Amino acid sequence: MEQRGECLAKVQLLRDQFENLEKHTQWGIDFVDKYTKFVKERCEIEINYAKQIRNLSKKYQPKKNSREEEEHKYSSCRAFLATLNELNDYAGQHEVIAENLTSQIVGDLARYTQELKQERKSHFHDGRRAQQHIENSWKQLEACKRRFERDCKEADRAQQYFEKMDNDINVTKADVEKRAFSKARQQAQLRHQMAADSKADYTACLQKFNQEQNEHYYTLIPHIFQGIQDMEERRILRLGESMKTFAEVDRQVIPIVGKCLDEITKAAESIEPKSDSQLVIEAYKSGFEPPGDVEFEDYSQAMKRTVSESSLSNSKGEGKPEKSSGKGKGKLWPFIKKNKGSGPEDFSHLPPEQRRKKLQQKIDDFTKEIQKELDQRDALTKMRDVYIKNPQMGDPSSVDPQLADISQRIEKLRFEAQKFEGWLAEVEGRMPTRSDPPRRQSGLYDGQNSTPVSNSCAQDRESPDGSYTEDPSSEAQLKVPVPDFDDEFDDEEPLPTIGTCKALYPFEGQNEGTIAVAEGEVLYVIEEDKGDGWTRVRRNEEEEGYVPSSYVEVCLDKDAKGSMTYI
Repeated sequence: MEQRGECLAKVQLLRDQFENLEKHTQWGIDFVDKYTKFVKERCEIEINYAKQIRNLSKKYQPKKNSREEEEHKYSSCRAFLATLNELNDYAGQHEVIAENLTSQIVGDLARYTQELKQERKSHFHDGRRAQQHIENSWKQLEACKRRFERDCKEADRAQQYFEKMDNDINVTKADVEKRAFSKARQQAQLRHQMAADSKADYTACLQKFNQEQNEHYYTLIPHIFQGIQDMEERRILRLGESMKTFAEVDRQVIPIVGKCLDEITKAAESIEPKSDSQLVIEAYKSGFEPPGDVEFEDYSQAMKRTVSESSLSNSKGEGKPEKSSGKGKGKLWPFIKKNKGSGPEDFSHLPPEQRRKKLQQKIDDFTKEIQKELDQRDALTKMRDVYIKNPQMGDPSSVDPQLADISQRIEKLRFEAQKFEGWLAEVEGRMPTRSDPPRRQSGLYDGQNSTPVSNSCAQDRESPDGSYTEDPSSEAQLKVPVPDFDDEFDDEEPLPTIGTCKALYPFEGQNEGTIAVAEGEVLYVIEEDKGDGWTRVRRNEEEEGYVPSSYVEVCLDKDAKGSMTYI
């Protein structure tokens, strides 16, 4: 009984171990699934990150035909563009990481997990079958053992009964008794034979069970356990290799990522502050010469002036010159206007240098367009010649309308180019050279001590036609009411002539109190510049007004105030 109980305990213990192994191996498979899910989510993060990086790079890329494209002439803008391009490549490397992780880990582990489940299922199926077989063998042994025990007891009882009849002193020799005695002896012999057979069966069954049990515990079960152990070790090893691959995938793209970062660093080091500053200077250089020194003006001579030298007519009283002088302080030319929209076609609203660049750019554009049209005309001419030589290929007259249209376009483009070339020649002829002595008109600076120097010099940088202003902020700071000249022409008698002047530039004279002049026109001077930047001239007895002093070359009569020239 003790041996039997020990054997049952071992069988039960083995069954429990199989259950524990089943739980552990299932946990191992679940852990592989968990790691696979982790890598899959990492791939999604890499893909989303790459997408966001690409969108960021695309968002800050310069738009075509926009001002941002022009800005990329600066080295800092080019460096930023290079950074955006490298960032796009950097995003591509994260996509490579996601792709390699998916193919080398996620897909591989998914296939391996299916194989692992099949192998695990096979091992535990073999284990359960071996366990069931040994339990059945044990049950057969128990049955043989119980049958042998029962037959032994029956034989023992039959023997006891036979011996009792044989020893009975009262037994007679009658036939009936003889028959009963004989039957008891036969029964005892039969029981002994059955007991002997049961013993033989039990012995054989016991030998078989011991052999199977030995094979079960020393061969089958160890083999199954070894298979499960090998499966688990391969699973752990495979998981470790996947984790190593996880790091290698990142390491493979590090050199390329490093190159991207090196290119970004190289682009940053290529930034040239002085070169960018020079580009700004070239882009916004006006071409105006800086103003010269302010000349001393002796206002004490005003007391010695004759009637002809006074500011206006004596009929207005002594306060009239002071009124005129007061108007000349701190005011802009009345023809300075803020350009609205795209400006005139000849770019006259720009400073000389800027105007020259714009005109040259337009001429270059027209040249390219003309060349394109000429190339197209040459191609059509060759086609026409081919048609003439080979009429079967086409009608030569079909090309004539296109050639006529191209000729018209070429003539139109050439006319436009000549127009801009004329304006360019005009600008280049008017632009002052470094050898020209600069002159500063003092009247524009009187009474402007509180105004910044950059603003007070704005009018010295006007274009010859006077329609340029620096920028909105400067215009806002320098905006002064236009002087009213009406009351200065109410003289009862015309002022005497004190000299002549020649117009250097054309002046439209659109504002009230001014007079329009043509370039090269000679006029009479009736009142010289008193420091406000204006000279009063007369064309005939009825036409007189003010013109900018910088637009005319003045020659005063010697008996008036000597000879003097304004440039």
